[in-house]
Amino acid sequence: MEARRTDLSAFLRSRRERITPEMVDLAPGARRRTPGLRREEVAQLAGVGVTWYTWLEQGRPINASSQVLDAIARTLRLDNAERRHLYRLAGQAEEPAPGDSGQVTPEMRAILDRLGDMPAYVTNSRCDILAWNPAYAGLFPEIVAAPEGERNSLWQACVDTSHVTVVVERDSELARSVAIFRSAYSRHADDPSWQDFVRRLSEESAEFARLWARQDVAEPGVRVKSLRHVRYGTLRFSTTNLMAVPELRLVVFMPLDDETRSAMSKLMKHREFAR
Repeated sequence: MEARRTDLSAFLRSRRERITPEMVDLAPGARRRTPGLRREEVAQLAGVGVTWYTWLEQGRPINASSQVLDAIARTLRLDNAERRHLYRLAGQAEEPAPGDSGQVTPEMRAILDRLGDMPAYVTNSRCDILAWNPAYAGLFPEIVAAPEGERNSLWQACVDTSHVTVVVERDSELARSVAIFRSAYSRHADDPSWQDFVRRLSEESAEFARLWARQDVAEPGVRVKSLRHVRYGTLRFSTTNLMAVPELRLVVFMPLDDETRSAMSKLMKHREFAR
């Protein structure tokens, strides 16, 4: 619980600092030592005691009701993903997080095998790549060939960046990936293996450490992504996340144009694939 309270403290502070007095119809005042709202202003707007809110932001072991958390979420203008993140960190999640079983079922493999030239993979909430189809292996050969501890989409994006296929809008997509990972992390903040992963990745990548410190939160969804392949140039996909079982997702890349479909056909025809 200590790790979760530390995360709650950092998250609340980061969200408070992005809200200016003008955004909530308060006078800006003079001699503000920190950006954004003061703690007492958040407490006033949310209708809670200043001492109580201060203790909450300091990560002290106090209980917060759903009504109070809702008031704080409204005051800090949290979106749906951030609101759920706040609830989990405050111990008000609807249900405990299931463990990552890491078990890719025969049914999942059968689906992967039938997706043809649509790259697809199965990942857990920590971004480990657990299974993939030939189209994905052709597009990202370095990822599927990586050692098990580094066969992780976030690790590969931050640390092992010399790939035959790269994301065109890398900065924005990486920031979103880290935000999605943080949302999952809030369900596992007390798990030593998750803590160790964040520590190792922060040590290996200053870029990850910077994005992690931003405290941004997001959830998976349909995305349009442009990739640049060393041989076939720009490829455009729509990516869809399908929840297979708790904590496991099937991610499918759907080609969006004839050029991408033709490139994937050639890629699968002329290469050997890891499995």
